[in-house]
Parts: sequence; C-alpha cells; structure tokens
Amino acid sequence: MTVKEQVLELFENNPDTVLSGTRIADELGVSRNAVWKAVKSLQEEGYDIDAVTNKGYTMKISGDIMSVASVRKYIGDAGDKFDISVVQKITSTNDVLKEEASNGAKEGRIIIAMEQTKGKGRMERPFYSPLGTGIYLSILMRPDMSAKDALFITTAAAVAVAKAVEELSEKKAQIKWVNDIYCDGKKVCGILTEASLNIETLKLDYAVLGIGINIMEPEGGFPDEIKDIASAVFENGKCTNQIRSRMAGLIIKYFWEYYEHIEEKTFMEEYKNRSYVIGKEIYVITGESKEHAVAVDIDDEAHLIVKMDDGTINTLSSGEVSTKVI
Repeated sequence: MTVKEQVLELFENNPDTVLSGTRIADELGVSRNAVWKAVKSLQEEGYDIDAVTNKGYTMKISGDIMSVASVRKYIGDAGDKFDISVVQKITSTNDVLKEEASNGAKEGRIIIAMEQTKGKGRMERPFYSPLGTGIYLSILMRPDMSAKDALFITTAAAVAVAKAVEELSEKKAQIKWVNDIYCDGKKVCGILTEASLNIETLKLDYAVLGIGINIMEPEGGFPDEIKDIASAVFENGKCTNQIRSRMAGLIIKYFWEYYEHIEEKTFMEEYKNRSYVIGKEIYVITGESKEHAVAVDIDDEAHLIVKMDDGTINTLSSGEVSTKVI
C-alpha cells in the first residue's frame, strides 16, 4: 500500500481520534513530511480530516467511507492480487481504465469512484452517478476470449452483483436481460462491458467491466427522467458501517471467482433463475423499432429467446428489451 492508503487505514481504525503526526510516522515507518503530504492529498480528495493545533489530525467518520484497504478486506484472501484505486471523483471509470489498458495496464487493475461526471451506460446513454450515494467501479481483464464470448463477462458480473446485494440487504435481486439488476421492480444497478478486439487473432485484447450500483437514494430523489424506473439497494439512513466497501469487495470477489473459470459457465443457471423477464410480456427494441413479444427462456449462450406476436420464435444475442409499456 502507498503511504496515503496506510494513513487512511489508520484513520479508519481510529475513528474520531486525534492522531499525532509523530505517532502516524512511527507506526508507518515514514517521515512526518510524508504523513503531511498524505493527509493533504486525502483532504483534497474530500476526506473530512481536521488538523488539531499542537495535537495532530482527526478524521470524522461518516459511517461509510471507502478506501483501498477496506475494499481489499472484503475481497478476502484474493484482495492483494488486484491493483485498486479509490477516488472521490472521475469522469468515467470505464473511460479512464480503457485508456490505462491501451497504455499497458495489467489484468486486475480496478478503479472505484464515489462520483462520475460523465458516467455512461449502454448505447452511450448517460448514467446518473452522484457523489456519496453509489459505487462506480471498473475492472480490467485480458482474457483469452473471442468477441462473441464477451457476453459471459456481463452475465457473470450480473450474478455476482445480485449475490452481493442479497447478502448485504436481504432484498431479492433479479437480472433484467442482459445487464441490469432489479430490486422491488426497479433498477438498482447497471453493467457495461467494453472491449478492444485484436484484428489479427479475432480475440479480445482487453475487456473493461463497468458496474454502477445505487446504494442509497440521492438527496432530493432521482431525476425526473429516471425516478419511475430507478431505485436504491438501501433506504436512506439504513446503511451499516462501510457498506460501500463491503458491497464493492463482495462484487469483486464473486465476479473474479466466476471469471477465473469463465469457460465453465457455472453462473449461467443462476443467471437464468434470477431472470426478471422470463414469462413476461416485453418489447424488443431495435433502433427505432419496438415489437411486442413474450420472453420465453435464456439459453446456455445467454441469448434471450422470445416469442413474437405472430408466433415466431427469435433468439436475441444483443439489443434491448423493456418490460414497460412504451
């Protein structure tokens, strides 16, 4: 861990306690100047750290701060294999990580943000990512995988998120084909997988998995354009300590367990069982076209099987469906 990460972990373990610069330096085996620089950097990132004259520093704990150390703790034994950054604000975790991937970043690089100013979902739609209410994370992979199999990254991630949500909230989490997590009939999480294709091998050069999850409802509620379809995992004021670190850690843990053996597709049965659309009337959306259908099944390739109004059975490998009247 960097000095900054170690300082943050020390504050986390000593909430609302005044820690002298000398004590911090001695415990971490670094200079007081290094401590000062780390504290200044944390303050600039938005952490509520006060300097107490002639005594030291104290950080006010809101109950849900995030740090690299706290996320690693909830990933478990595999936590040290990841190169994780936690930032207060970013344009888009996916965009930044794709740039890092193009510059040679290794598999297992993860960026987690408290806020995105240019968050995005599928089809370049904006993804609402306000400060302090959600988790916005991206994971870099360099799989030996064809482009058509990249869909399994999204499906594995959807199951991982659903498991983490249920474990921490006790809410039933369902998956709306192909990439959204729903609780109580509303969307709480969106997933976006983007990839770069090697033209010579026709395999992926890299894939970036982006996950945006609404932990709490923003103050004042969701914007009008999404308030009827968006929700949060927890009610405001009912989040337990370090809930975002716990959620991020569990999602990474469960996803990576699937990813390391992704060719076995052990997640597909659960993906199907958690379907939010099977058996429902839906609308298949292709560009400006919207066709009424019934979702019949999901096959082993994660394709959605639908029955059109004329009785035709179609298999969808991409696109979008809606359960709302449109």
